[in-house]
Amino acid sequence: MAGKTFETVTLEVADKIATLTLNRPDKLNAFTGQMMLDMIAAFDATDADDDVRAVIVTGAGRGFCAGADLSSGANTFNYDARTDRPERGDKGSLEALRDGGGRVTLRIFESLKPVIAAVNGPAVGIGATMQLAMDIRMASEEARFGFVFARRGIVPEACSSWFLPRLVGIQTALEWCYSGRVFPATEAKERGLVRSVHASGALLPAAQALAREIADNTAPVSVSLTRRMMWSMLGADHPMEAHKVDSRAIIARGKSEDAKEGVMSFLEKRPAVYPVKVSSGMPDFYPWEKPRPFE
Repeated sequence: MAGKTFETVTLEVADKIATLTLNRPDKLNAFTGQMMLDMIAAFDATDADDDVRAVIVTGAGRGFCAGADLSSGANTFNYDARTDRPERGDKGSLEALRDGGGRVTLRIFESLKPVIAAVNGPAVGIGATMQLAMDIRMASEEARFGFVFARRGIVPEACSSWFLPRLVGIQTALEWCYSGRVFPATEAKERGLVRSVHASGALLPAAQALAREIADNTAPVSVSLTRRMMWSMLGADHPMEAHKVDSRAIIARGKSEDAKEGVMSFLEKRPAVYPVKVSSGMPDFYPWEKPRPFE
């Protein structure tokens, strides 16, 4: 991952933990088309790096992400009127219809590594919805959340109509989106959006400690498979679908060198050193989900 540079984010790896920082602090890290491209590329990089065991996403300065950059004024959300969106390609193409926030959340959804949000400040619009595809959300006392779309004359994006009700229930999801109000981290925790609330200076250390638990104690391939199993089964129509995947995964993992190491390290009372890498050790039935094209 050495030498990876981006315009709107930074990506640092230290001791198996990658920290992806949204880096437009003078704009409260407002989201742009370039940030979309940078975030997708950053997750491509963390997936490709076997040394990365977990990814923390946070914001530079006092904000996490203040939502879409509104500097284009009235035409901010009018794709037909915009001429400065080269990341969308030809206006006449199907690709040009795609929501940029959705492209980011779908990429996070496909991550091979666990993703932890460390929400250090205001998180509004796409700043809130991009978190929904992350596995665990932790917030500082200064964090504020808002699904403000109806107050801007638009609708929820970034696949949030799929993610948000699954995380907090349909009643809370609709209340937050109908009202568009901005609410504190305490309410986000009470209603299940975030795992925990921390003093400002304690947030990143707490997220790093959680990432450290994963990096130091678990088999990388097992974690990657577990992530995919849990997320994909949210859409399954019967527990048999989980049984099909569980059975194949247990067989594949059970005969791996990781399983041998996991048992022997326990019996020998020593830290495990798992040899199988995500880049080369995923089982042959992975991925079991059919690709979903944008149509």
